[in-house]
Amino acid sequence: MRAAHLDTRICSPEVELVPNRRGYGEGLLEAGKRDARIVALAADLTESTQTHMFAEAFPDRFVQCGVAEQNMASVASGMAAMGKIPFIASYAMFSPGRSWEQIRTTIAYNDVNVKIIGAHAGVSVGPDGATHQAIEDIAIMRVIPNMVVIAPADVHEARKAVLAAAQYEGPVYIRLARAPSPVVTTPESPFVIGKAEYCFEAAGAPEQTVGLVTTGTLLHHGLEAAEALQQSGYGVLLLHMPTVKPLDTEALLALSERCVGLVTIEEHQQAGGLGSAVAEFLSAARPTLIIPVGVADQFGQSGDPEELITHYHLDTPAIEMAAKRVLGG
Repeated sequence: MRAAHLDTRICSPEVELVPNRRGYGEGLLEAGKRDARIVALAADLTESTQTHMFAEAFPDRFVQCGVAEQNMASVASGMAAMGKIPFIASYAMFSPGRSWEQIRTTIAYNDVNVKIIGAHAGVSVGPDGATHQAIEDIAIMRVIPNMVVIAPADVHEARKAVLAAAQYEGPVYIRLARAPSPVVTTPESPFVIGKAEYCFEAAGAPEQTVGLVTTGTLLHHGLEAAEALQQSGYGVLLLHMPTVKPLDTEALLALSERCVGLVTIEEHQQAGGLGSAVAEFLSAARPTLIIPVGVADQFGQSGDPEELITHYHLDTPAIEMAAKRVLGG
């Protein structure tokens, strides 16, 4: 059965579509009301990143850095050293893409309390094309020591991730999408940094059970695939891992023990992302067959978001096909 905290309308045409970046704006505003130490910085993309909600409410705690992501990271590091809790936001291609060295050296190396928001990640950015579609950001961020990496599924999870990051002491990277995405969790859904959640369980004999492991906005495609596989008589478990680093290794190990193999699902390059993190852990803890659903060593391109999801084989049929490969079908 599906976990009670999920929105059961996922496969309905009436499912609500909301950009998960809105959850950043709402969460940052709420966090700012709770804690006067929180400040926000933007790199000339205040409305696109939804930072405008905070800027309008707290203009004295907002810094417009302009088109200068590298400088924004260094300024935030200094503010954190003085006791502030800076949230810095831009497109993920520019932050962390352009400012990676400053994030690594001035923020993570010093282990200061800065939160990095990378918006417009994934190929579903759409018409902006390859130059603006960050599909390597999880890889470059999770390799940095001291860095937490989170990819929320929807607007509710993004809001809760921001609130959790505000309470967490240390560097955090939160990855957000541009396009409206299905709302598949609720305001009451649990969210804890470093913890995964089972979102779907279909009964089946252990030898016929496949595990789906999702992160980010492809959760809804994973749920659709899980339901289709269940209807075809397969055993399916879906584990959603919004935190890519640190991995919930306990949940992952338990999942691998119940399944003949896993399918990892992410709107990111297959190399270096969730799939790589899962494989790195299980290769030593419990060698497991893993088939990745992700971008296969390609750049993005301009197009409609859902057309691009289909083109790069990240959609529901692609997940079903990968699961059937695991099951030998």
